[in-house]
Parts: sequence; C-alpha cells; structure tokens
Amino acid sequence: MQFLDGQHPPYDLTYDDVFLVPNRTDVTSRFDVDLSTVDGSGTTIPIVVSNMTAVSGRRMAETVARRGGIAVLPQDLPTTAVAETVAFVKSRDLIADTPVVLGPDASVSDALALMHKRAHGAVVVVEGGRPIGVVTESTCADVDRFARLQSVAATNFVKVPSDASPRTIFDALDAAHEGLAVLIGPNGVLAGVLTRTGAIRTGIYAPAVDGSGRLRVAAAVGINGDVAAKAQALVEAGADLLVIDTAHGHQKKMLDALASVRSLDLGVPLAAGNVVSATATRDLVAAGANIVKVGVGPGAMCTTRMMTGVGRPQFSAVAECSAAAAEVGASVWADGGVRHPRDVALALAAGAANVMIGSWFAGTYESPGDLRFDSAGNAYKESFGMASKRAVAARTVADSAFDRARKALFEEGISSSRMRLDPDRPGVEDLIDYICSGVRSTCTYAGARTLPELHERAVLGVQSAAGFAEGRPLPSGW
Repeated sequence: MQFLDGQHPPYDLTYDDVFLVPNRTDVTSRFDVDLSTVDGSGTTIPIVVSNMTAVSGRRMAETVARRGGIAVLPQDLPTTAVAETVAFVKSRDLIADTPVVLGPDASVSDALALMHKRAHGAVVVVEGGRPIGVVTESTCADVDRFARLQSVAATNFVKVPSDASPRTIFDALDAAHEGLAVLIGPNGVLAGVLTRTGAIRTGIYAPAVDGSGRLRVAAAVGINGDVAAKAQALVEAGADLLVIDTAHGHQKKMLDALASVRSLDLGVPLAAGNVVSATATRDLVAAGANIVKVGVGPGAMCTTRMMTGVGRPQFSAVAECSAAAAEVGASVWADGGVRHPRDVALALAAGAANVMIGSWFAGTYESPGDLRFDSAGNAYKESFGMASKRAVAARTVADSAFDRARKALFEEGISSSRMRLDPDRPGVEDLIDYICSGVRSTCTYAGARTLPELHERAVLGVQSAAGFAEGRPLPSGW
C-alpha cells in the first residue's frame, strides 16, 4: 500500500477519508480474483461475523460458512450452548440450506412465525420425514391463522434428488418458474432446500470447511475467570478458531489470558483484541496471538469514543497494526466501522486479512433476533452493543443484585437499536454478494488477483468530505 505521490497526511484517517486510484491491470474479470484469506482462519472470503449476541447464532454461522466466511459465537454463551451450536453447524450440508419444517397439523400462525428465520421464506410440511407440501407467505394470504397447514400447503412443489448438481436444480426451477426446490434424499426423506440464487452461489463461493470437510465456526472467550479452561472446552466442543476478546486489548489481564491459552497448544488459531496501535499489536502477538483484532470505537453500537474520547480512526489503525503484524508473521482483522462494500475493500487494501462485521448483519433474516415491523410496515431487528447495559445485565446474571446494579451504571454501548432489513438485501447472503462483488471489482481496478496483491498494489489518495459525497449515487437525480 502506498499513498498517491507518496504523500501521507499528518493526521489519522477513516474509511471515508480515502479512495483507491485505479492501476493498469490485466485482470479482466471479477471471477479471476481469489478472495481466500491467508490468516489461518480457513475463510475463502474475507468476512467474519462479529461475536455479538444480536448478530451471531447458529443460522448465521451456518449460512456464512457455506459461503466461505466464519462466524464467531459470543463469549456470553454457556459452553454447553456453544457445543450444541457448533455441532449443529458442522452437521449442515455444504450446498443445501436447512429447511424450516412443520407437521401437517401445525397452524398457519406457526408457519408465519417461523417462515422468516431463513431467507428462503418457506416452510416445508413434513409427514414421516417426507415432504408433502410447501407453505409460503403467498399461500397463507387471506387464510385463517388457525387453519392447518395440510389444508393450505402447495403440493405441486419442485422435488429434486439431493445428489443433483446445482445446475440441474437451477434448470428444474427455471422450467417450473419456481424459486425453491425441495431436495429429496434416500427413501423420499427431506434432505434440504435450495433456491435458484442458492444454486448459482454454489458455483461462485467455496465453503469454509475444516479438515473433515465440515463447515467452520469460531467461538469467543473473555479475559475473566478461568480463561484457559473455557478455551479448552470450546476447542473440545469443535470450535475451529478462538477469539480472546475485550474492549481494551492492550492490558496485562489480556496478555496473561492469551499466554495461558497459548500454553495449552490447542491446535487452533488464536485471535485477540481489540487494539489500535503497533505496540499493542506486537505485544499481543508476543503473548501468543496469530491474529489481532483492530478497532476501538468505530462500530455502530459503540459509544466508547463519545463516552471516553478513546479510540482511533479505523483506516489508520488497520494500516499501522497490519504493518506491525506482518513484521512478526501475524495477521489482523479490521473490526467495526464498515458501512459499504468500499469500506471492506479499503480495510483489505490497508492490510487486513479479514473484516469483522456486526451491526450491518444484524438486520438480516439469519441474525438471532425476532423479525419485527414498525408503524410503517418496515421490517427490522433489534441490535445492541456488547458493552451496553443490556449486554452487561446478561453477562452478570450470576452476580449479586448489588454487583449487577453497580456494573449497570457503567455502559459503553447502545442497548437497543432498530436495524432495518434492506428490502433489496434482506438475507446475509445478499449482503455477502454485495460486499464480495464490490471487493472483486476493487481488485480488478487495482490489478490484483489475490487479497495480498490488493494490499501490495493499492494506491490511495486522501479526499475531502465533498470528495466522498461526490462518489455517492443519486438515484433520484440531481
């Protein structure tokens, strides 16, 4: 990475402050670009789902891993819950999506409550393990909410053998003018579902898989309590990567916790953070981190900078920390502050191996929260920061009432925010398409076929607020 004409400003930069200059290139197609990361995480696209309770759960972890990213399960989950989630994710198919399933005697109300837990927007009606119908919002329109599914389910749905190729499944859907195929396994048992777009995505993305060919998933642990014991339990439960996480990563307690986990030699990569300086990066790597999480205060749910004045503009933090990490053979993740595909691309150009996304993914079908609607009918989900009063209350449930009340006085995060589902991109896969399309195009403009090449070849300029505004589209015209 270098700045245009070698000029680096004497102040720190956010993603909005910079732009990439196009280079001479022989990369003629987006599909000539390899988005695999080189940080040991096993991701084939540079996307990590943040360990936020309102964002990362089993549906999110499964879906993102199938497209090549990895989700980090929150540190507040009991180890037994993490183990159950990891087992679920690793049991999922690499191609077929997990269907929402109900029996024929379930009600329309039951189906509507569960339908949007998955982006495919359907419930498969199953009897004796075999699919007998499909229910969607359209089939439930103007139907009594207490009606049984067997009376409203569409029975002329598309059935395809589970071992059919994605192209075959797409062709079957195209011929039937349908959007969802029900995959049938041996003895006619339901094996999964796949949409037209899902069939196409299978040829574009490579799943993030472990050594046994199962989907990858990561888990987080804090720096309090017996960190080493919990870390070992998480790895024994099947976690492929551990994130040792605290708001202020450059402290003795973090370094001690990290060293204790490293001494166990658990055989998985260790990520730790958060920090924003080269010195902190070197200290975490020396204590045992393979990956350093960079970012203090840029997240949408974080109030740290307004409460404390502590933090650093994210682009400069990522650039400095990634350079320091590279000197000692480690990597960094850019954590927070991304709002557009360009921000992801700029974080990678600055040297990040992966980009961690939280609030942006909270407003999707796959996030753990319930789908709600505002007075105007817009769909949304609730999100909250992991240092907010709401998160602290959940984290301290075992403390005494006095201690809980005392800790609740100190919060650095938003306890409730409405994250609207984008009507054009309501599922996390839609956002992944959006992000990866942008990053692939960035690489073609930069003349890079890989993410390390993007960092190496990136030429950046600094722009004014007017320069950033000039680049924004104006759908309604001038």
